[in-house]
Amino acid sequence: MEVVSDILVVLLLLSNLYLLAASRITACIQTVALQAVVLGVIALTSAAGGLTLVVVSVTLATMAVKGLVLPWLLRRAIRGADVAREVEPFVGFTTSVLVGAGLLVISVVVAEPLCSSAPADVSAMMIPTSLFTILTGLFIVVTRRKALNQALGYLVLENGVYVFGSSLAIEEPFLVELGILLDVFVAVFVMGIIIFQINREFDHIDTDKLSVLKD
Repeated sequence: MEVVSDILVVLLLLSNLYLLAASRITACIQTVALQAVVLGVIALTSAAGGLTLVVVSVTLATMAVKGLVLPWLLRRAIRGADVAREVEPFVGFTTSVLVGAGLLVISVVVAEPLCSSAPADVSAMMIPTSLFTILTGLFIVVTRRKALNQALGYLVLENGVYVFGSSLAIEEPFLVELGILLDVFVAVFVMGIIIFQINREFDHIDTDKLSVLKD
């Protein structure tokens, strides 16, 4: 089981770095959908009480919403906004990867005191990876111009929260996840509507240009 956890951690790390390096929004959406599958497997392998019907049901629902429904909503937003790439982010893609490497180091250092609280069967890098995922999501939200990429950054941030909860929660972590999942679904749904409205009114979805609006 520990080998499986290590593989999942590596996949999550690589997906985060890819999100920092990728300019194609469709590829980023697919990567976030892949993260949903990884998160589902993490939840199943780290379930403290074993694979009960509740655990499996919640995990499958989470994978369906994060891996199918939310990516589908974002793809619809892409078609409506007629945008394919993040052309001029606030921070370049190469620099973003370098910053990501620094964030990974920071995550490892910060997570070291927390690793002792994790269950014995959880990978030693699971908590640092969860913190790195949270920081990656925040970084994407702050440094990308396109509202679509900012929505993806919010999803990545929540993925990090999910992994962190799976690593440390001992009893009933899925009840907490249900509440978080509902919040994320509503937030991304609203973001999709806002993106559509922004594009219809201003013919672009560069959120930084909204700062020049006057009364």
